[in-house]
Amino acid sequence: MTKTTAPKGGRHKPAAARYFDASANNSTDARPVKLKRKTQQNFSGDFIKMQERYKLKQPHNAKKSAAKEIKEKERKHKIPQHLLDKYSRGDAVESKGVRTRHFKAQQERKEVYHTYANEQAARTELLLQETAGQLEADDEETTAGYRQKEIAANVDLQSASKHFELKLEHGPYTMRYTKNGRHLLLGGRRGHVAAFDWVTKKLHCEFNVMETVADVQWLHVPTMYAVAQKEWVYFYDKKGTELHCVKRLARVNRLDFLPYHFLLAAANHTGYLTWLDVSMGELVGNFNTGLGDIRLMRHNPANGVLCVGGGKGVVSMWSPKVREPLVKLLTHTTAMTALTVDPKGQYLVTAGLDRQVKVWDIRQLATEPLAVYRLRLPANEVEVSQRGMLALSQGTYLESYADVIASGGGGTRYSHNLPYLRQRCDAFVHGMRFCPYEDILGISTAKGFQSLLMPGAGEPNYDALEDNPYETSKQRREHEVHALLEKIPAELITLDPHEITGVDAPTLQEKVDAKRQLFQLKPPRINMQPRHKMKGRGGSAKMARNKQIVKDLQRKEFISELRKTKQSVIAAHKQQEDGVEAGDVPTKKKKAKVVRSVLDRFKPKPVKKQQPKK
Repeated sequence: MTKTTAPKGGRHKPAAARYFDASANNSTDARPVKLKRKTQQNFSGDFIKMQERYKLKQPHNAKKSAAKEIKEKERKHKIPQHLLDKYSRGDAVESKGVRTRHFKAQQERKEVYHTYANEQAARTELLLQETAGQLEADDEETTAGYRQKEIAANVDLQSASKHFELKLEHGPYTMRYTKNGRHLLLGGRRGHVAAFDWVTKKLHCEFNVMETVADVQWLHVPTMYAVAQKEWVYFYDKKGTELHCVKRLARVNRLDFLPYHFLLAAANHTGYLTWLDVSMGELVGNFNTGLGDIRLMRHNPANGVLCVGGGKGVVSMWSPKVREPLVKLLTHTTAMTALTVDPKGQYLVTAGLDRQVKVWDIRQLATEPLAVYRLRLPANEVEVSQRGMLALSQGTYLESYADVIASGGGGTRYSHNLPYLRQRCDAFVHGMRFCPYEDILGISTAKGFQSLLMPGAGEPNYDALEDNPYETSKQRREHEVHALLEKIPAELITLDPHEITGVDAPTLQEKVDAKRQLFQLKPPRINMQPRHKMKGRGGSAKMARNKQIVKDLQRKEFISELRKTKQSVIAAHKQQEDGVEAGDVPTKKKKAKVVRSVLDRFKPKPVKKQQPKK
């Protein structure tokens, strides 16, 4: 390395290059390295790869042999066509009708993105290793003949440990699973409340409230839950500490929670429906439905609407911002005994005293059910799993059906098939729930709780960003914060949530009716009240004269405004007929036709000139 010295009184000479100059022997053949500019970008991302892969035409300078293309296709993993069709977004948009070159290239770029997203979504199916299986019977056997002991003896140890029974003394019991299916909450009619992790059998808390417990419900996190006691609704934490007492929720029979709206729905014995925002502590809605004592209530997970069953066999759907039911559906000719909605919010299952269980399509709200199950006794509890398995109880007798919805064909289907599994309990069944993401059916009876194995009931693959059964405390806090930021307002709870994204464009008939109303308006009614009654001479006459003057002035203003509106509407209509565009000056002036109206009688009559008397 050499040094250079600057001459006196002159400029500094550039120092010798250290790194990117010629080699040590000062050879002039070496080329200096060209550095990148700071603003220069390297477009070697996914879009370039997508564009190279999915473009239809190769550039002129990138010619490949046929053998090389075949080798590249064989090297790449082929995706089954049925998976591509499953995640397809429809046919591609043809770019032939696009006028400009810019928008044509923009449309082609969008198709590249859509094709890449379709393939990546189909590739995620390869990562879902778990499959939903069911019991398969041998020849001359049925799955309904299998018992829980036989199933537990033939499964792995982890699945066999999920089959257990708790004998409790403060029944009958109600039960709830958390949204991710990890924690269980039990509430006895005689005041017993217990919360625990049913997988590891770790008890969180257990206490007695020393009064009647009607229902229990988890909130948005597994560390808080609500208990509907004899008088009011109380909030407790994971350790059993009382957090709050909501006295505005009195004599509650049923509780339900809307996780995406943070609303706790309650129904009491007088027929009142109440929605409590647990994030703000305010009542969003509270009104009387007029249905009397409400014992059957479930919410639709698809749109957040509450489905309430009554003694007349009618299911009514309610929103917190509307005091009238959105829809009334006559499901049974007798009183209803059970009601539930599937986890996807597509089907409604009802049971009545007519010994029938009916499956309805909520999206269509047709007059006929999709399927009807005829039973020997009325069903007192019904429940649908994530995979569409139906479970129903008739006292102490349980049945489950794997084919709830009829495949193909229209009209009502009467099911005469044998049930999938059967079970006899030691006491009357008061509550029944499928555990999310598990093949488990939880049953709360008058003598305790039972966990039954139902192969093929739960969804085997879960989304960790939505519901994670193995989440840590840090993940739970992050999930709570994101859920609060993405909270859906109560005003958006409607029967059809897709109407919110649509545009309310007025139809042609509405425009015609609006124009007709302009010509058929009646003058406003004027009710004038003086500040004080005038006493004395001429008081009543003067007051009547003032009233008439005010009425005449307002009537004249109304007539003048109506006349201007009519003239503008008529002029716009004539311009459309004559083909005159807005802003153009017509060449010929036409005589305006005299248009008579019903309101001409309000016009002041012309004053006749009085002839002088002779």
